[in-house]
Amino acid sequence: EILAREAGMQMPAQDPKAAARTSRAQRLAEGVEMAVQHYRLGLSRREGEAARAYLERRGLKGEALARWEIGWAGEDRHGLSKALLAKGATPDLLLEAGLTGEGQGGAYDRFWGRVIFPIRDARGRAVGLGGRSLDPNARAKYLNS
Repeated sequence: EILAREAGMQMPAQDPKAAARTSRAQRLAEGVEMAVQHYRLGLSRREGEAARAYLERRGLKGEALARWEIGWAGEDRHGLSKALLAKGATPDLLLEAGLTGEGQGGAYDRFWGRVIFPIRDARGRAVGLGGRSLDPNARAKYLNS
């Protein structure tokens, strides 16, 4: 599609199943991108102070944090869900994108209390997240969507 557009050509009609897969992938990427932006904001806030200190000790600050779009999920186990649902995301999208999980108490944000690293594809689309816990007693030090 990108090459056809750049060459000024029309793409042949897609079969409906392929269009549905593209649409689904696009919705998931949009949901992950919203999460990336939410987490970036979290790192810049007061609640991200410990995460910024950790990253600085690891040699990451200023421009590097911005370039790599590193974020902080915060300690609220529902912070991302609340923010993205308010922006029009659906609970199914959050679950399918790997941003939330289901537990005995219902849905929860998977990445709470973690430094967030966006995972992008070759086109630059956000396709996933990696998270590193700052809690030395966390069950999983690293978590990926």
